[in-house]
Amino acid sequence: MSEDDAQQHGPNQASGAAAQPDPRTLGHENLYSSERAKAFIDAVVAIAMTLLILPLMESASDLGNAPKQQQHAAVWLDENSGALWAFAISFAIIAMFWITHHRLFARVEFVTSQLIWLNIAWLFSIVWMPVATAITGALDSTDQVAVLIYIGSMVLTNLLTLVLRFYLRAHPLLHTITRYHQLRGIASDLAMAILFVISLIVALTVPAIGYFALFLTMLTGPCQELLSRILGVPKEKKDRTKQERAAKADPGA
Repeated sequence: MSEDDAQQHGPNQASGAAAQPDPRTLGHENLYSSERAKAFIDAVVAIAMTLLILPLMESASDLGNAPKQQQHAAVWLDENSGALWAFAISFAIIAMFWITHHRLFARVEFVTSQLIWLNIAWLFSIVWMPVATAITGALDSTDQVAVLIYIGSMVLTNLLTLVLRFYLRAHPLLHTITRYHQLRGIASDLAMAILFVISLIVALTVPAIGYFALFLTMLTGPCQELLSRILGVPKEKKDRTKQERAAKADPGA
């Protein structure tokens, strides 16, 4: 089995050792299989992404009732340009949040009641995004309250993702996530949170830039690398391998 396969399936399966015992047989009765929680989360996110299009669907339906001289696709696209941009950005943002959550929970085998409620809080922020998007599409980009609601919603979702990571880090029985992936994930979420906050500040202080400030999030990669070095995450895979081998050779270290 390759090293990538080893990381995907967890340390126990990679080494060929016996599977990790079910924590529920060790006195942890309040643990539940994560499968139903994952399915529920995926369904809610899918619904939230679908809701983003509803304002545009209503506007497109009204096009047929408009005066004859206004029944042109070009006119509709021009009048709804703000809503179209808001839809595209929000769709991509929610997709990004879901991909991050999906990768995080791919190695989560059990959930607790507390973890379920944390996920529900995360879903609340996701379901709110269509509302924030509708407000953004209906108002001018210079409306500071709309900017605060829209980008602030992204900050909230990102911070809740970070809370999920810290909870899982504090409860290792729930997952098979390696220390390397935990730290890399924390660095990524911190980078995103910092850039979202900076984007919000720029959008509020320089109204002419507005939502274009969100392009700062494209710096997530370099920012993540910087934070990874601060957190002491191995830079290269071979360095990681050396540390894992050293830990296996000296479990008490």
